[in-house]
Amino acid sequence: MSARGRKFLDEWIANHLPIATTGDPIAASDLADQMMKAAGEVGIKPDEINDEVWSVFEVIFEAMHRQRQP
Repeated sequence: MSARGRKFLDEWIANHLPIATTGDPIAASDLADQMMKAAGEVGIKPDEINDEVWSVFEVIFEAMHRQRQP
């Protein structure tokens, strides 16, 4: 993953992860699709994000779970 791709992913998650999320896998999948679309709109290719992240879905789903923990 390029530094630019990782920075975009981290910032996007911080700004778009719902505050009251339930850890719903469907919501995580939707957010992953939205994030990849947003990356493309600013000129970041999927390879820049996917090179070292096995799954954008998993990164978002894990963030959702961490957010729920006290």
